[in-house]
Amino acid sequence: MFKSLLRTSIVRPTFVSPIATRAAFFSTSRFALNGSQKVNPKADIFKYHQSEGPAAVRYTPDHEWVAIMPDYTAYVGITRYAAEALGDVTFVELPEIGDPVEIGDSIGSIESVKSASEIYSPVKGEIIAINNAASGDPSIVNTDPLGEGWITQIKLDTSVNVDEANDSLMTEEEYVASIQES
Repeated sequence: MFKSLLRTSIVRPTFVSPIATRAAFFSTSRFALNGSQKVNPKADIFKYHQSEGPAAVRYTPDHEWVAIMPDYTAYVGITRYAAEALGDVTFVELPEIGDPVEIGDSIGSIESVKSASEIYSPVKGEIIAINNAASGDPSIVNTDPLGEGWITQIKLDTSVNVDEANDSLMTEEEYVASIQES
């Protein structure tokens, strides 16, 4: 996701020197990481399922999250870190329902006052739902990126183990550590 963000002109935060570097722009001191990368249990993604919530939540190096549900579907969105780095989201492009997706395929984009960024599928399957609320009110991606701001729901290819198919997926602890290292 941030590949495209880094290619655009960066709006310099006030605490950064005149030459904005990737390390300074994405400094973890700007973001609250303690527990903020957890999926919001009050979000609709829990209401859609009569379960306790996702069987697993994983994160990508491109700052997307995937909540894998017991019914072999997965919700995909961007992390709080990504939402805060993007700034005020002004437009969300959603994929088409019924589209097959492979790992790494573009499944939409997010535009903000700072830049535009692609969203990439962390799983293989078929798009079965999109979050029209995020398209109608893009600010929901900023206010609740790990809940009501989800982007799409994908029916997983059941012949593939998600963690084995995409070895770049990280647990919450691994993801937070990767942010703190950058």
